Amino acid sequence: MREHDQYAEFESDYDHADDLRWQAKKAKPRRGAGVDPGRRGRLTEEAKDRLAQMREDAVDADVPPDGDRWSTWGDADQGPKPHPSWLVTDLAAVDRELGIVKTGKEADVFLLERALPGTDRACLMAAKRYRSNDHRLFHRDAGYLEGRRMRRSREMRAMATRSAFGRNLIAEQWAVAEFAALAKLWQMGAPVPYPVQRDGTELLLEFVGTDGAAAPRLAQLRPEPDELLVLWRQLVDALSVMASAGLAHGDLSAFNLMVHDGRLVVIDLPQVVDLVANPRGPEFLERDVRNVAGWFTGRGLPPELAEPLEVTGMLLDVAGLR
Repeated sequence: MREHDQYAEFESDYDHADDLRWQAKKAKPRRGAGVDPGRRGRLTEEAKDRLAQMREDAVDADVPPDGDRWSTWGDADQGPKPHPSWLVTDLAAVDRELGIVKTGKEADVFLLERALPGTDRACLMAAKRYRSNDHRLFHRDAGYLEGRRMRRSREMRAMATRSAFGRNLIAEQWAVAEFAALAKLWQMGAPVPYPVQRDGTELLLEFVGTDGAAAPRLAQLRPEPDELLVLWRQLVDALSVMASAGLAHGDLSAFNLMVHDGRLVVIDLPQVVDLVANPRGPEFLERDVRNVAGWFTGRGLPPELAEPLEVTGMLLDVAGLR
């Protein structure tokens, strides 16, 4: 589905919600109907029980017996082909949550198992879910959104005024941008998790870890000098692939890098920056480099190997911007 069609769906959802509220007002029961006469305006216990049962029935109507939901693979934007052999793509598969991996300001990450009942086929994924618009705290989002444009003026106005509709559009843009960047970088061979699918503002990603235990963030490690140099070279190679794709991470730090079996993995790209379309692209790139170079030199990497201006200049050359 095209990106602007997704936003049109959000808009129609809001219109539908307005219709439902109008219908609810129109269908308001007579005063006293289902209400205890002695407690004006409150539901009777019988009505409360009936309402609770209706809600429970609605939630449990289509829940598989061995999981939390049926696979959403068929309804989502899918990751690049060829799909990895470990991935379960059967529509009859069942998703089951195994716990929370990480909480953050913008999103929470859960461990999800997708299995095909009656078989031994199963895979683990990270389910990244952006928070509701009441709790979303993307910092400095105006700068990151430069270069990302909507096709309709109403959508642009809604995003500019940060209305409820506009905040959901922004959330959708974060998810769309991260999924698209991961797909592109994966195909180019960059060390990023495979993007399995995107459904609304939920991303399912390759789980980076072993037996349900997430790999550590770089910030958690204290590498020996030899390992530190290997990881730095891996990072420069990863940034070079991103630059060749015209992208900068936008919020890179030792907390947005994982190390799994000696391999560096770049994660958390909702604020990915287009180096060409965003006029502040080179600025974001330089800040990324300074952040990670400072971490590496602070742990013993010789400063001459991680001079921020030199590395940034090299990456801008790779991007064709110098």
